Amino acid sequence: MNYFDWDKRYIFQTYKRNPVLFVKGKGKYLWDNKGKRYLDFLSGISVASSGHCNPRIVKAIKRQSEKMIHVSNLYYTKPQIEVAKMLSEISLPGSRVFFSNSGAEANECAIKLARKSSNGKYEIVAFKNSFHGRTIATLSATGQKKFHKGFEPLLKGFRFAEFNNLESVKKQINRKTCAVMIEPVQGESGVHPASKDFLKGLKKLCKKNNLLLIFDEIQCGLGRTGKIFAYKNYGVEPDILTLAKSLGGGLPVAATIAKSNIAKALGYGSHGSTFGGNPVCCAAVIEVLKTVNNKKLLRNIEENGKYFILQLKNLQKKYKIIKEIRGIGLMIGIELNIPGKDIVGKCFQKGLLINCTQENVLRFLPPFSIGKKDIDTAISILSDSLV
Repeated sequence: MNYFDWDKRYIFQTYKRNPVLFVKGKGKYLWDNKGKRYLDFLSGISVASSGHCNPRIVKAIKRQSEKMIHVSNLYYTKPQIEVAKMLSEISLPGSRVFFSNSGAEANECAIKLARKSSNGKYEIVAFKNSFHGRTIATLSATGQKKFHKGFEPLLKGFRFAEFNNLESVKKQINRKTCAVMIEPVQGESGVHPASKDFLKGLKKLCKKNNLLLIFDEIQCGLGRTGKIFAYKNYGVEPDILTLAKSLGGGLPVAATIAKSNIAKALGYGSHGSTFGGNPVCCAAVIEVLKTVNNKKLLRNIEENGKYFILQLKNLQKKYKIIKEIRGIGLMIGIELNIPGKDIVGKCFQKGLLINCTQENVLRFLPPFSIGKKDIDTAISILSDSLV
């Protein structure tokens, strides 16, 4: 069987795949069909943050799948209600949760909610170089023209400001504006953290103009930055928070969390998702939250992130092609002054999985279980690949 040929014959060719067929994952490693082991410092783009096939998550999935796999949202299920309670209690005070299947859907819900609760106002200020998803609405909210190409006309009602520039945001606000939507750490654009002063200023600006503040933490949430939610690094609380990727430990589940006075705008029949809050997915989420919402683990993420950045800065002294190192926690990007594709390929050949975004930014999103020895291994492989 030639699976690579089958892929080209039977699957939409929308991904530039690496020439490997993975058959097994455990913790921080993946194995291909030839038995080669890879150190995964991408985690399925921050999905397998709790590790591949985390035993606690696997057991929860098995337990629930033997009881009930799916039931319509016309009925109540214990796992969904338990997850909603957990998320509400650890995220936004007095919040409610809507479940869906992906980050794009969570952001889509946030967009609809912002419009529905704003008495006819419908414009949302988003940011240049942002990424919010690939549905027409979330694509319209994404501030990168390369993703828009061929899909125009996009949905009206989005205006774009400069990231980390409060004056730029002020210029985009008008009487039609209902919300500001932002990633506290822009991921796809090359790992750009917002400054603390900027987010605090943004919160004040939203309050002054009676606007909702939406934080897209699809990639940067759930421990990735060393805090359970990225916004806790800034002391700035949003009105609406979106989560996905790491939330299901590998299963497709997402959440839109909103303060109750805002959430009530979506009443019976105004929004829905057939698979949203699926019992099996929610059983996995319970274990993810128990695992990640742990002070010791979060402290390790923060400490390992600082160690990783320090080692990368040592590499920067050695290699002039490293232009800048950015990141927070275990969400790190290296901007190069050359294209990064070949370096990613060399790392892949040597058994290290990373990726390149924006053509010249190497992105690292390792699982939370890594230690300093794993970082040293990655640094060694990266150093050899930069030659």
